[in-house]
Amino acid sequence: MTSFGLLPEGLRDRLPPQARALASLVRTLTDCCAAHGYERVAPPLAEYESSLASGEGRERLRFTDPVSQHTLALRSDITGQVGRIAVTRLASAARPLRLMYAGPVLRVRGDQLSPERERTQAGAELIGSDASAAVAEILAVAIEALAATGLAGLSVDLTMPTLVADLADAGWPLGRATLAQVQAWLDGKDIGALRSAGADAYVPLIAAAGPVRQAIAALKQLDLPDAVLNRLDAIAALASGLQGVTVTLDPTERHGFEYQTWLGFSLFGAGLMAEVGRGGAYQVPHPAGHSEAAVGFSLYVDGLVDLGLGQDAPRRVLLPVNTDAAAAAQLRRDGWITVAALADEDAAAMRCSHVWANGAVQPA
Repeated sequence: MTSFGLLPEGLRDRLPPQARALASLVRTLTDCCAAHGYERVAPPLAEYESSLASGEGRERLRFTDPVSQHTLALRSDITGQVGRIAVTRLASAARPLRLMYAGPVLRVRGDQLSPERERTQAGAELIGSDASAAVAEILAVAIEALAATGLAGLSVDLTMPTLVADLADAGWPLGRATLAQVQAWLDGKDIGALRSAGADAYVPLIAAAGPVRQAIAALKQLDLPDAVLNRLDAIAALASGLQGVTVTLDPTERHGFEYQTWLGFSLFGAGLMAEVGRGGAYQVPHPAGHSEAAVGFSLYVDGLVDLGLGQDAPRRVLLPVNTDAAAAAQLRRDGWITVAALADEDAAAMRCSHVWANGAVQPA
């Protein structure tokens, strides 16, 4: 039995002024996306589980719909829902299709760096292309949106999720290991396991991680197929266009990027222990069986609130009892938040910086 007022682990209430900051930050992020031509969609919090299965592969909270008797699930990510909208409701819309979103998502469990289970996610998806120009646009919009919130120390960590599979297909020997084992060892930077299994060829990929220019230079010393070399040139050009941010490359990182194709990225900021967002190129599955190239990003707004961003002091004025309604309406039109006194309330207790007295706004 739970006690009244307690919340399940990983869930929390947002109180003033954090709740206002959360709404303000979402508005800042979506306004930035809108300025670049991204149009907002609002998918539902719950869908048929079979529909959500095409999205990011996470555990989901499920329940039986008492109306349809089908299994529904609460979304743990909105990206897949946007893809569903793009290939169904907006299948005939011109490509590339630019969509954005914002809303809550719920995970079954948190992790060590981000223990919260409910998060506010905002993002943008460019459906119809995963070319270098599309990735450059998406990254630029994400960085611009985060900078607009006041987040400092922005950095981007790039990864190449399909690299190891591409190298194996090109003939790089896996030794006595499977592709999945080699990928897992690379995720864990387990040089010993790679060597003991005879997959020594993949060991230099671990050392290649670091600042993007040095990482690309190290990778180009290896015997890479032309397709991978071309991809590295595209990444170099992409990184050179990212101004004012630190860019690194970890060519073998795959955790959380299992659905990305030629490029994935994580976004970080000063003061944040976990990533503030991630994204990359991916394929949107069509009901007819084929897929469509896309690229996008998801940002997690709660970390920005916890940093204290979005909490500009509002202009609040306390109105004494019987204040003229027309005067109060004019104050609101002028950008003031008016708090009507019901008795003899104190301005500070009502979190008001000003009071209405003698026909004018005065400091409290």
